[in-house]
Amino acid sequence: MEHTATILLTTAAVTLAMMFGLWLVSLAMKNASIVDIFWGAGFAVIAVVTFARADGYAPRKLLIVSLVAIWGLRLASYIGWRNAGKGEDFRYQAMRKRYGDRFALISLFTVFILQGVLMWVISLPLQFAQLSREPARLTWLDFLGAALWVIGLSFEAIGDGQLARFKADPANKGKVMDRGLWAYTRHPNYFGDALLWWGYFLIALATRRGWWTVISPLLMTTLLMKVSGVALLEKTLVKTRPEYRDYVSRTSAFFPLPPKR
Repeated sequence: MEHTATILLTTAAVTLAMMFGLWLVSLAMKNASIVDIFWGAGFAVIAVVTFARADGYAPRKLLIVSLVAIWGLRLASYIGWRNAGKGEDFRYQAMRKRYGDRFALISLFTVFILQGVLMWVISLPLQFAQLSREPARLTWLDFLGAALWVIGLSFEAIGDGQLARFKADPANKGKVMDRGLWAYTRHPNYFGDALLWWGYFLIALATRRGWWTVISPLLMTTLLMKVSGVALLEKTLVKTRPEYRDYVSRTSAFFPLPPKR
Protein backbone atom coordinates (compact mmCIF):
# COMPACT_ATOMS: atom_id res chain seq x y z
CA MET A 1 0.00 0.00 0.00
CA GLU A 2 2.89 2.35 0.79
CA HIS A 3 4.38 1.72 -2.65
CA THR A 4 0.99 2.45 -4.23
CA ALA A 5 0.62 5.69 -2.29
CA THR A 6 4.12 6.76 -3.33
CA ILE A 7 3.36 6.17 -7.00
CA LEU A 8 0.04 8.02 -6.79
CA LEU A 9 1.73 10.97 -5.10
CA THR A 10 4.45 10.93 -7.75
CA THR A 11 2.00 11.01 -10.64
CA ALA A 12 0.01 13.76 -8.92
CA ALA A 13 3.17 15.84 -8.48
CA VAL A 14 4.23 15.24 -12.08
CA THR A 15 0.77 16.21 -13.33
CA LEU A 16 0.70 19.47 -11.39
CA ALA A 17 4.26 20.29 -12.48
CA MET A 18 3.31 19.68 -16.12
CA MET A 19 0.28 21.91 -15.89
CA PHE A 20 2.22 24.68 -14.15
CA GLY A 21 4.88 24.54 -16.84
CA LEU A 22 2.21 24.56 -19.53
CA TRP A 23 0.65 27.62 -17.89
CA LEU A 24 3.96 29.45 -18.08
CA VAL A 25 4.21 28.58 -21.78
CA SER A 26 0.65 29.83 -22.33
CA LEU A 27 1.58 33.18 -20.76
CA ALA A 28 4.54 33.53 -23.09
CA MET A 29 2.42 32.61 -26.10
CA LYS A 30 -0.62 34.54 -24.89
CA ASN A 31 -2.68 31.52 -25.83
CA ALA A 32 -4.39 29.33 -23.22
CA SER A 33 -5.69 26.99 -25.94
CA ILE A 34 -2.52 24.92 -25.71
CA VAL A 35 -4.08 23.25 -22.67
CA ASP A 36 -6.54 21.50 -25.01
CA ILE A 37 -3.71 20.13 -27.15
CA PHE A 38 -1.96 18.73 -24.10
CA TRP A 39 -5.03 16.92 -22.71
CA GLY A 40 -4.43 13.59 -24.46
CA ALA A 41 -0.64 13.74 -24.17
CA GLY A 42 -0.91 14.38 -20.44
CA PHE A 43 -2.56 11.01 -19.87
CA ALA A 44 0.23 9.35 -21.84
CA VAL A 45 2.80 10.99 -19.55
CA ILE A 46 0.98 9.78 -16.42
CA ALA A 47 0.77 6.25 -17.84
CA VAL A 48 4.48 6.23 -18.72
CA VAL A 49 5.50 7.53 -15.27
CA THR A 50 3.39 4.79 -13.67
CA PHE A 51 4.92 2.22 -16.02
CA ALA A 52 8.39 3.24 -14.87
CA ARG A 53 7.55 3.10 -11.17
CA ALA A 54 5.02 0.26 -10.80
CA ASP A 55 5.93 -3.41 -10.49
CA GLY A 56 2.65 -4.91 -11.67
CA TYR A 57 2.14 -7.65 -14.23
CA ALA A 58 4.34 -6.60 -17.17
CA PRO A 59 2.07 -7.61 -20.11
CA ARG A 60 -0.86 -5.68 -18.60
CA LYS A 61 1.38 -2.67 -17.98
CA LEU A 62 2.56 -2.79 -21.57
CA LEU A 63 -1.00 -3.16 -22.85
CA ILE A 64 -2.40 -0.17 -20.99
CA VAL A 65 0.53 2.17 -21.63
CA SER A 66 0.52 1.31 -25.34
CA LEU A 67 -3.20 1.99 -25.70
CA VAL A 68 -2.95 5.29 -23.82
CA ALA A 69 0.09 6.44 -25.80
CA ILE A 70 -1.58 5.71 -29.15
CA TRP A 71 -4.81 7.47 -28.15
CA GLY A 72 -3.18 10.40 -26.36
CA LEU A 73 -0.69 11.24 -29.08
CA ARG A 74 -3.30 10.90 -31.82
CA LEU A 75 -5.65 13.26 -29.99
CA ALA A 76 -2.91 15.79 -29.25
CA SER A 77 -1.72 15.71 -32.87
CA TYR A 78 -5.23 16.13 -34.22
CA ILE A 79 -6.15 19.04 -31.95
CA GLY A 80 -2.80 20.69 -32.61
CA TRP A 81 -3.34 20.37 -36.38
CA ARG A 82 -6.95 21.58 -36.10
CA ASN A 83 -6.01 24.64 -34.03
CA ALA A 84 -2.88 25.61 -35.97
CA GLY A 85 -2.98 29.23 -37.07
CA LYS A 86 -6.40 29.91 -35.57
CA GLY A 87 -5.32 31.76 -32.46
CA GLU A 88 -6.82 31.37 -29.01
CA ASP A 89 -10.14 29.57 -28.60
CA PHE A 90 -13.16 31.84 -28.08
CA ARG A 91 -13.74 30.44 -24.58
CA TYR A 92 -10.39 31.69 -23.34
CA GLN A 93 -10.76 34.96 -25.24
CA ALA A 94 -14.02 35.53 -23.37
CA MET A 95 -12.23 34.83 -20.09
CA ARG A 96 -9.50 37.33 -20.97
CA LYS A 97 -12.08 39.98 -21.69
CA ARG A 98 -13.96 39.24 -18.49
CA TYR A 99 -11.02 39.14 -16.08
CA GLY A 100 -8.59 41.55 -17.73
CA ASP A 101 -5.27 41.74 -15.88
CA ARG A 102 -6.38 39.00 -13.48
CA PHE A 103 -6.72 36.45 -16.29
CA ALA A 104 -3.19 35.07 -15.92
CA LEU A 105 -3.61 34.04 -12.29
CA ILE A 106 -7.24 32.98 -12.68
CA SER A 107 -6.38 30.79 -15.68
CA LEU A 108 -3.72 29.00 -13.61
CA PHE A 109 -6.34 27.66 -11.22
CA THR A 110 -9.57 27.52 -13.26
CA VAL A 111 -8.02 26.18 -16.47
CA PHE A 112 -4.62 24.55 -15.94
CA ILE A 113 -4.70 23.27 -12.35
CA LEU A 114 -8.37 22.24 -12.68
CA GLN A 115 -7.62 20.25 -15.83
CA GLY A 116 -4.61 18.73 -14.10
CA VAL A 117 -6.73 17.54 -11.18
CA LEU A 118 -9.35 16.11 -13.56
CA MET A 119 -6.61 14.46 -15.61
CA TRP A 120 -5.13 12.76 -12.55
CA VAL A 121 -8.49 11.51 -11.25
CA ILE A 122 -9.57 10.26 -14.66
CA SER A 123 -6.21 8.52 -15.10
CA LEU A 124 -6.75 6.24 -12.08
CA PRO A 125 -7.54 3.13 -14.19
CA LEU A 126 -4.35 3.73 -16.16
CA GLN A 127 -2.42 3.71 -12.89
CA PHE A 128 -4.13 0.88 -11.03
CA ALA A 129 -4.02 -1.43 -14.04
CA GLN A 130 -0.23 -1.27 -13.69
CA LEU A 131 0.09 -1.52 -9.91
CA SER A 132 -1.08 -5.07 -9.23
CA ARG A 133 0.91 -8.23 -9.95
CA GLU A 134 -2.30 -10.28 -9.83
CA PRO A 135 -3.68 -11.85 -11.83
CA ALA A 136 -0.40 -12.74 -13.49
CA ARG A 137 -2.14 -13.33 -16.82
CA LEU A 138 -4.29 -11.41 -19.24
CA THR A 139 -7.95 -12.18 -18.55
CA TRP A 140 -11.14 -11.84 -20.56
CA LEU A 141 -11.61 -8.40 -18.99
CA ASP A 142 -8.29 -7.25 -20.44
CA PHE A 143 -9.29 -8.45 -23.90
CA LEU A 144 -12.80 -6.98 -23.61
CA GLY A 145 -11.32 -3.68 -22.48
CA ALA A 146 -8.93 -3.66 -25.42
CA ALA A 147 -11.81 -4.44 -27.80
CA LEU A 148 -13.86 -1.53 -26.41
CA TRP A 149 -10.82 0.68 -26.83
CA VAL A 150 -10.49 -0.29 -30.49
CA ILE A 151 -14.17 0.49 -31.13
CA GLY A 152 -13.92 3.76 -29.21
CA LEU A 153 -10.77 4.91 -30.98
CA SER A 154 -12.33 4.01 -34.32
CA PHE A 155 -15.38 6.16 -33.62
CA GLU A 156 -13.19 9.03 -32.44
CA ALA A 157 -10.61 8.93 -35.24
CA ILE A 158 -13.03 8.17 -38.08
CA GLY A 159 -15.46 10.83 -36.83
CA ASP A 160 -12.67 13.42 -36.63
CA GLY A 161 -11.46 12.48 -40.11
CA GLN A 162 -14.92 12.67 -41.66
CA LEU A 163 -15.55 16.09 -40.11
CA ALA A 164 -12.16 17.41 -41.20
CA ARG A 165 -12.77 16.36 -44.83
CA PHE A 166 -16.27 17.88 -44.72
CA LYS A 167 -14.95 21.22 -43.47
CA ALA A 168 -12.12 21.22 -46.02
CA ASP A 169 -14.65 21.37 -48.88
CA PRO A 170 -15.61 25.03 -49.53
CA ALA A 171 -19.01 23.85 -50.82
CA ASN A 172 -19.89 22.77 -47.27
CA LYS A 173 -19.28 26.17 -45.66
CA GLY A 174 -22.11 26.93 -43.22
CA LYS A 175 -23.63 23.47 -43.65
CA VAL A 176 -24.15 20.82 -40.97
CA MET A 177 -22.16 17.59 -41.11
CA ASP A 178 -24.70 14.75 -41.16
CA ARG A 179 -22.88 12.05 -43.11
CA GLY A 180 -20.97 8.91 -42.20
CA LEU A 181 -20.89 8.29 -38.46
CA TRP A 182 -22.39 11.75 -37.98
CA ALA A 183 -25.69 10.44 -39.40
CA TYR A 184 -26.04 8.11 -36.39
CA THR A 185 -24.74 10.31 -33.57
CA ARG A 186 -24.18 14.05 -33.42
CA HIS A 187 -20.90 13.45 -31.63
CA PRO A 188 -19.19 10.22 -32.74
CA ASN A 189 -15.83 11.51 -31.49
CA TYR A 190 -17.17 12.13 -27.98
CA PHE A 191 -18.96 8.78 -27.92
CA GLY A 192 -15.75 7.06 -28.98
CA ASP A 193 -13.77 8.90 -26.32
CA ALA A 194 -16.16 7.76 -23.59
CA LEU A 195 -16.13 4.18 -24.87
CA LEU A 196 -12.37 3.82 -24.78
CA TRP A 197 -12.31 5.06 -21.17
CA TRP A 198 -14.71 2.27 -20.28
CA GLY A 199 -12.19 0.01 -22.00
CA TYR A 200 -9.38 1.28 -19.79
CA PHE A 201 -11.57 0.67 -16.76
CA LEU A 202 -12.23 -2.96 -17.75
CA ILE A 203 -8.49 -3.55 -17.96
CA ALA A 204 -8.09 -2.07 -14.48
CA LEU A 205 -11.06 -4.16 -13.30
CA ALA A 206 -9.08 -7.28 -14.16
CA THR A 207 -6.82 -6.47 -11.21
CA ARG A 208 -7.57 -6.94 -7.54
CA ARG A 209 -8.23 -3.29 -6.60
CA GLY A 210 -9.37 -1.92 -9.92
CA TRP A 211 -13.13 -1.96 -9.34
CA TRP A 212 -13.34 1.46 -7.65
CA THR A 213 -11.66 3.25 -10.58
CA VAL A 214 -15.10 3.19 -12.22
CA ILE A 215 -15.15 6.83 -11.09
CA SER A 216 -12.97 7.54 -14.13
CA PRO A 217 -15.28 6.49 -17.00
CA LEU A 218 -18.30 7.81 -15.11
CA LEU A 219 -16.65 11.21 -14.72
CA MET A 220 -15.38 11.29 -18.29
CA THR A 221 -18.76 10.29 -19.74
CA THR A 222 -20.50 12.95 -17.64
CA LEU A 223 -18.04 15.62 -18.75
CA LEU A 224 -18.45 14.68 -22.40
CA MET A 225 -22.24 14.53 -22.29
CA LYS A 226 -23.20 17.23 -19.81
CA VAL A 227 -20.34 19.69 -19.26
CA SER A 228 -17.48 20.39 -21.66
CA GLY A 229 -18.50 18.24 -24.61
CA VAL A 230 -21.97 17.86 -26.11
CA ALA A 231 -23.76 20.47 -23.98
CA LEU A 232 -21.18 23.24 -24.45
CA LEU A 233 -20.69 22.68 -28.19
CA GLU A 234 -24.37 22.40 -29.05
CA LYS A 235 -25.21 25.56 -27.15
CA THR A 236 -23.08 27.41 -29.69
CA LEU A 237 -24.11 25.43 -32.77
CA VAL A 238 -27.83 25.91 -32.22
CA LYS A 239 -27.28 29.68 -32.12
CA THR A 240 -24.96 29.94 -35.12
CA ARG A 241 -26.40 27.35 -37.54
CA PRO A 242 -30.19 27.27 -38.08
CA GLU A 243 -29.96 23.88 -39.86
CA TYR A 244 -28.59 22.32 -36.71
CA ARG A 245 -32.00 22.26 -35.06
CA ASP A 246 -33.29 19.96 -37.80
CA TYR A 247 -30.19 17.79 -37.40
CA VAL A 248 -30.87 17.56 -33.66
CA SER A 249 -34.46 16.46 -34.28
CA ARG A 250 -33.43 13.44 -36.35
CA THR A 251 -30.05 12.38 -34.92
CA SER A 252 -29.11 10.84 -31.58
CA ALA A 253 -27.09 13.19 -29.37
CA PHE A 254 -24.53 10.67 -28.13
CA PHE A 255 -25.21 6.97 -28.54
CA PRO A 256 -25.25 5.81 -32.20
CA LEU A 257 -28.80 5.09 -33.34
CA PRO A 258 -30.54 4.93 -36.73
CA PRO A 259 -31.58 8.45 -37.78
CA LYS A 260 -35.23 9.37 -37.42
CA ARG A 261 -37.20 9.86 -40.62
